Amino acid sequence: MTAISDTMRAVVAREPGGPEVLTVVERPVPQPGEGEILVRVKAAGVNRPDVLQRQGGYPPPPGAPDILGLEIAGEVAAAGPNAARFPLGAPVMALIPGGGYAEYATVHETNALPVPDGLSMEEAGAVPETYFTVWTNVFERGGLKPGETLLVHGGTSGIGTTAIQLAKAFGSRVIATAGTDEKCASCRSLGADLAVNYREADFVAAVKEATDGRGADVILDMVGGDYISRNYGAAARDGRIVQIAFLKGSRVEVDFRFLMLKRLTHTGSTLRARSVAEKAAIARALDEKVLPLLRQGRARPVMDSRFPLQEAAQAHARMESSAHVGKIVLTL
Repeated sequence: MTAISDTMRAVVAREPGGPEVLTVVERPVPQPGEGEILVRVKAAGVNRPDVLQRQGGYPPPPGAPDILGLEIAGEVAAAGPNAARFPLGAPVMALIPGGGYAEYATVHETNALPVPDGLSMEEAGAVPETYFTVWTNVFERGGLKPGETLLVHGGTSGIGTTAIQLAKAFGSRVIATAGTDEKCASCRSLGADLAVNYREADFVAAVKEATDGRGADVILDMVGGDYISRNYGAAARDGRIVQIAFLKGSRVEVDFRFLMLKRLTHTGSTLRARSVAEKAAIARALDEKVLPLLRQGRARPVMDSRFPLQEAAQAHARMESSAHVGKIVLTL
């Protein structure tokens, strides 16, 4: 193991604004507390919440640093009191409440997972945020079962590519929406049974036609806006709609009669502010149910692009262009 320095490079937003406000600063290396490990970061995933934080709309929860970044992969560099799960030097990937765009980050050991054999550090850095999100929302809150149909919006996002692969791996049918024919082809290459170009076709009608009028059993939506009422139209009776973001806005007018007539469940969640114990429960489920799929190659992070830490602004610009397919990762 190499020595741990006193300071590290990290990326913060010097003020709310566009990608250009991101800047590399020098900060003290954080010290692991009770049950925590210090990770020497090799890769950090870039996610929409990072963009929102940079814009000033998603402040870090109490106790989290202002350094951006919610998921990391790296090696255990040190352990705090009573942290004994991972030996020094062990390759880990972890979900954190902030601090990922840095050379070092701390995380409670229960919120970290071993890097599966066959996964690079860059791929591992693309796992935690999307896999934690998809598991808890599609399979726990949405209760997706084998044989049911999942409709996932934003099929080529990090969330979308993960949801397609996991739903197929567990025996469900998948319909995805995307904004270009090329992106629809990418969804199908990942296993989607149907991909709908939302710029050219009505996804409600397409879902109805593909399911013989029944509709989707589970809908994973990060769009919001007018998609909310349209999701009600696309949902099957007793369908479950899970809201994880609002790219088109959270304030809309909706006819709730369909909620009653179809006996729908419309739920949602955020992940960042959940307690260590809640995230640990998700991590245990992933360790048992999903990591074997990664080891077997039945699921794998779809990598769009990689940027060195000092090019975080370019990485954010790439994400905001919506041209990406899969994950954008910062490397160290």
